[in-house]
Amino acid sequence: MDVSMMTTLRASTDVLFLMLGAVMVFAMHAGFAFLEVGTVRKKNQVNAFVKILTDWAVSTVVYFLIGFPLAYGISFLKPADQLMAGNQGYELVHYFFLLCFAACIPAIISGGIAERAKFWPQVLAGAIFAGVTYPLFESFVWGKNSSILQDLCKRVGGAEFHDYAGSVVVHSLGGWLALPAVMILGPRMGRYLRGKSHPIPISSIPFLALGSWVLAIGWFGFNVMSAGHLDKISGLVAVNSLLAMVGGILVAVLISKCDPGFAHNGALAGLIAVCAGSDVMHPLGAFVTGGIASLIFVYGFQLEQEKLKIDDVLGVWPLHGIIGSWGGIAAGFFGLKELGGMGGVSLLSQCIGTVAAILFALANAFLVYGILAKTAGIRLSDEEEFAGADLSIHSIGAYPEEHVR
Repeated sequence: MDVSMMTTLRASTDVLFLMLGAVMVFAMHAGFAFLEVGTVRKKNQVNAFVKILTDWAVSTVVYFLIGFPLAYGISFLKPADQLMAGNQGYELVHYFFLLCFAACIPAIISGGIAERAKFWPQVLAGAIFAGVTYPLFESFVWGKNSSILQDLCKRVGGAEFHDYAGSVVVHSLGGWLALPAVMILGPRMGRYLRGKSHPIPISSIPFLALGSWVLAIGWFGFNVMSAGHLDKISGLVAVNSLLAMVGGILVAVLISKCDPGFAHNGALAGLIAVCAGSDVMHPLGAFVTGGIASLIFVYGFQLEQEKLKIDDVLGVWPLHGIIGSWGGIAAGFFGLKELGGMGGVSLLSQCIGTVAAILFALANAFLVYGILAKTAGIRLSDEEEFAGADLSIHSIGAYPEEHVR
């Protein structure tokens, strides 16, 4: 086999490898949908499905035209033969893979603002975040502007900020973007009355569980295929993801007294936390990271809902925002050689990168949602919210035969 054939075969193998990863992460968006559908009331289930699907479609377009070029300096506005030249279109499938990360941002926010947000203003907000906000921060960590943040971290902390698969870049950013949205929207009707909490029952444990399972399975594409090339694949990433997920499940089951919502979200808590350091931690460190993440979620969700009275329907701020931040910091701790890790990380650098993401997200979210609230408005009317987003926005319920007489 000559050199050109070998080069083509290697490029084709990488394209296939990353495409399979992209499909796995794309499937996670079904997990986001079912997790939300299972948590909201029946009168808002259609809205959850349509909202996440529309956000995906819009994210695809804006990330193709604006986001990916902004993050990596690569434009696809050229003839198709040039897009395929030299590497079998690797950058195209690389875009597909990273789009699945970018589209997680509006999907995460969707769970926090569920049941009372207007449809099109939120689609617009998601487009801004997926097309500009997320890619800009992505460029500081993984992309063309990485020297700005990474040089600072290396100079101050002694090592670059390490976020292998996006605990901070994706999850922390998404969760902290969601917090201002939830606060500006305000709680759902009847959630808090005269200073007292009135929890709103969820609609379907099976749908919630299905969403968690789909997300967990797709997560191995999220983490393992972040290698980008077949020859860089890591068994350590796979097993660390597995053990962090299991650590999250077991701790959630124990401390919540077998609550099914916490159990299934505990799996996600572990997976979110391990993304950043999945390539540098020892498996036992990953297990502990996932367990601590579950502690954060269970107690953080209760603090958010009952003490702070923030009506974050799916708990996306503690689950993605706070735990994503924990994952960034944990990589700088459990990634150390002294704790069995691969080394090459700095706790101080991890703190710098993590705090930068929080501040960047909060500034962007307050700006975008503040402007939308003052102009188009972001909340349904009382009458629309009472009837449910399904009938108010989509003119059909999740179970249409129930309305047939």
